[in-house]
Amino acid sequence: MKLTVVGCSGSFPSTESPCSSYLVEADGFRLLLDMGNGALGELQRHTGLYDLDAIFLSHLHADHCIDMTAYFVTRYYRHDGGMAPSIPVYAPDGAQERLTTAHGATPSPDSMSKVFDFHTLKPGTFEIGPFTVRTEKMRHPVETYGIRLEHGGRALTYSGDTGPCEALDELASGADLFLCEASFLHGKEDIPDLHLNGRETGEYAQRAGVGRLVLTHIPPWTDAERNLSDARQTYRGPAEVATRGAVYEV
Repeated sequence: MKLTVVGCSGSFPSTESPCSSYLVEADGFRLLLDMGNGALGELQRHTGLYDLDAIFLSHLHADHCIDMTAYFVTRYYRHDGGMAPSIPVYAPDGAQERLTTAHGATPSPDSMSKVFDFHTLKPGTFEIGPFTVRTEKMRHPVETYGIRLEHGGRALTYSGDTGPCEALDELASGADLFLCEASFLHGKEDIPDLHLNGRETGEYAQRAGVGRLVLTHIPPWTDAERNLSDARQTYRGPAEVATRGAVYEV
């Protein structure tokens, strides 16, 4: 599997990166994990507008899904060859209605469904292209899913947004790469069921025995290097902070 960080800023875009969006490729199949603020522009550096095969939305907060409204425009009003074929979108319940509201019900209330084939996420295991996928509910104010992708005997886990929860231990267990949110600073923010801090992210990685930890979803106002330092105090493997354009072979 090949993982490309399209965007990794938490809560709102920074001067260095769009919000959450990650391109995962295997056997010529392209799966996008989230499409937050600013991601669509950056995505075009890594793949064509119509070359995605499926999209996974961990939850419906704007910093993970709002550029889907712009992507709707590119697919519905495709400038050459007419409307683009429908693409599978795996998302929490209510995604179609949420995105339609964000975009506006134009040209008709059901237009979004003409280019996006919405599949409602539930905890469980299923297939997306060449990937074996497992999803579990995370701890967040809205319905949110973490995801584990397996292919060719390798595993990649993406936490989405979450506070501490047992399901994350299960998703991350033995993963070769663990892409995990680290939004809070240890000792500064402590809001239940919202986000993890760097120290907690390291603890999850250590317990799960992951091969590599990549911290992501760090807001522009949070000290990423301190979060990384905190993570390295609790995780003994290789760890780094996600950056726009970074590529990992899993």
